[in-house]
Amino acid sequence: MNNISTTTLKMIREFNVEPERVFDAWLNPVMMKKWFFTLEGTNKVARNDPKVGGDWEIVDHREGKDYRAVGEYLEIDPPKKLVFTFKMPQFSELEDIITVEIKEISTGCEMTFTQLIHVSPEENWTKADIEKALGEYHDGSEHGWNLMFMGLKELVETGDISYKG
Repeated sequence: MNNISTTTLKMIREFNVEPERVFDAWLNPVMMKKWFFTLEGTNKVARNDPKVGGDWEIVDHREGKDYRAVGEYLEIDPPKKLVFTFKMPQFSELEDIITVEIKEISTGCEMTFTQLIHVSPEENWTKADIEKALGEYHDGSEHGWNLMFMGLKELVETGDISYKG
């Protein structure tokens, strides 16, 4: 796996709750299955071992298919910082690195989400092809996380989630 290209997605969101509540939503399997890459109604697996070196797994069933996301926790500093790997083995063996930083603000907390996205170019790709793929991965990831973060906001601020992502 050489010639891996990367792009960085950075998103900032504010929540009208204490940092601990948002941090917990990333690690508590009961909360994870309501927003993190899945919804309660389509979730088949929400499992994690929230310690450095521990792993996590989400399996979501959509349109007759199972989608599996897995990773490993690299850093856990409650309620300020979480770093973990993110991989969807059915699409790629490449792992992205996700960093979630949460800080207290006067109205609650601010979450800064950063995803280091890895793309493995095809053998015959030109530089333009690589740039196009990086843009598509970035924009597709941003769209998906936008939907998830709407659900996360609703979950932590109201205790429930009703959006259909």
